[in-house]
Amino acid sequence: MVKLQMAPAPLNVAALALLLTSAAVAQERKPLRPATAEEQAARAAVSIAEYRHGDLLFENDRIAFRIYGRPLEAAEPPSSSGIDAWGKRVRWPFMDRQLRTGDQHQDQGEGVDFYNVGTGRGIGGLGIWHDNKLWTSRNYVNPRIESAGPDRAAFSVDYPAWPVDTARNVAETRQFALAAGSNFVRMTSTITSSNAEPLTVAIGLSKRPTGTALGKVMKDAAGARLIWWGPETSDKGAMAGAVMVDPAAFVGFAEDADNYLILVRATPGTPFVYYAGAAWSGGPDFKREPDWHAYVQQQRPDFTH
Repeated sequence: MVKLQMAPAPLNVAALALLLTSAAVAQERKPLRPATAEEQAARAAVSIAEYRHGDLLFENDRIAFRIYGRPLEAAEPPSSSGIDAWGKRVRWPFMDRQLRTGDQHQDQGEGVDFYNVGTGRGIGGLGIWHDNKLWTSRNYVNPRIESAGPDRAAFSVDYPAWPVDTARNVAETRQFALAAGSNFVRMTSTITSSNAEPLTVAIGLSKRPTGTALGKVMKDAAGARLIWWGPETSDKGAMAGAVMVDPAAFVGFAEDADNYLILVRATPGTPFVYYAGAAWSGGPDFKREPDWHAYVQQQRPDFTH
């Protein structure tokens, strides 16, 4: 009898690469370090994660945000100048400690990042609305931290010049201020331009940052507010967002493939103020959509600069 010898199964290179990558990532992950007593006493924080391509992390006792540095554009394309939001359930800073675990996307007890900015505006990123199209900058440069806590997070960054079709080039300096006790970050934007004509600035909320489903959006023209409650995910709950602009500068709403947009008129070189906020249903403050809507409508923002 002739004994047949089976040929070895062909090597699945893609599967092997995925296995090795998963093993490497698992080795890099570390447990979340508990906050020290001093860290638990803080109600706001700002830090620059040089170990993660310059992510700029800022948070208070209610919500957490992130903007992306220029090095991330090469490391993890596509990257954008949108604003990321993390849900949190603790009243002290956790972003830096969680990011250092190597797995900020898993809920490790203090909060979680499951909001995907992608190429969208995230929570309150902006661009120039021209010819029914959004023209946006690259990632931030030149961070300048004014206050890293313990009660207020404040800093400024620059967004170097970018083209608005062939009509003009613009550049932006933006100040961020996040006080304890609020889900809203106050932003003061100064946009310079290669010509002096007024600008239409579009401030956005991403349409699908937690999956493929759309959430519910409310466009409040009278109050000049854009409010969004995201779809419920199977394991992490829902994210929410809102943008509030000065009614005196408000000129309408728009949309593109990635974003819901609220439009304001701006003058080159003249600062204007707007507010962007976020919430998470897994945190202690907003379990339901009506709670978030009521909170946003209760706000009385100061638009003086």
